[in-house]
Amino acid sequence: MSRRFLFLLPLVLIAALGIGFWFGLQRDPQALPSALINKPVPEFSLAAIEGSARGFRRDDLLGKVSLVNIFGSWCLACRIEHPFLMELKANGVVPVYGIDWREPDRQAGPEWLDKFGNPYRLVGDDPRSEGAIAFGVTGAPETFFVDRKGIIRYKHTGPITRDVWERKLWPIVQRLRAES
Repeated sequence: MSRRFLFLLPLVLIAALGIGFWFGLQRDPQALPSALINKPVPEFSLAAIEGSARGFRRDDLLGKVSLVNIFGSWCLACRIEHPFLMELKANGVVPVYGIDWREPDRQAGPEWLDKFGNPYRLVGDDPRSEGAIAFGVTGAPETFFVDRKGIIRYKHTGPITRDVWERKLWPIVQRLRAES
């Protein structure tokens, strides 16, 4: 009996792993939950990036539906979404704020924005993750939608593309504006 059990044990383990992987593949990798959804943005105050006169703080988000984008010059996926963020700025669809997260040096973020353009109304320098912690960031890029009262209403993980914007994110902005 014990020999039969030893023979079946690997098959049972492989079947259990297969079932676990199957359930894991059914989950949306973009849907990383945030404990801060429907809660006020915690207090934070970030210094300005090099070359900017003003930093970024929580109070800048009050009174309007806003988009807060976490980026870094080191982030390859941030380059994918950057041209679309520039379009959002040009169209004035929604105010876009930036948190320049964990740069290798203080010049890297400003140089990146000089090279590719600056889509942000304000950009906070976040070398110690103060702003990232306030938003509960798990990686870059991440984008948060904040209502007029300063409540985080939605978190998007990964780059924003035109398709993602039109299908998923623009309806959220419209709903938040209608609710206010």
